[in-house]
Amino acid sequence: MSKAKFYHAGCPVCVTAEQEIISLIGEDGVEVIHLGENKGKIGEAEKLGVKSVPALVTPTGNVLHINYGAGIEDLK
Repeated sequence: MSKAKFYHAGCPVCVTAEQEIISLIGEDGVEVIHLGENKGKIGEAEKLGVKSVPALVTPTGNVLHINYGAGIEDLK
């Protein structure tokens, strides 16, 4: 994985975290995945270890859970 992946659900906590992540990493360094709009990516997020959103998966595969917006089960 060459880019970080930022998973979120569109809640205010997630949107704020998205803006902060983009300002830190830059749009070219992160793929933003809105699980509320793209439910087909929930399984991918789970396989990577995402338990709640917002979460950032680093290019090395580490999952950084940021604050708490929603559990991954709540998005299904």
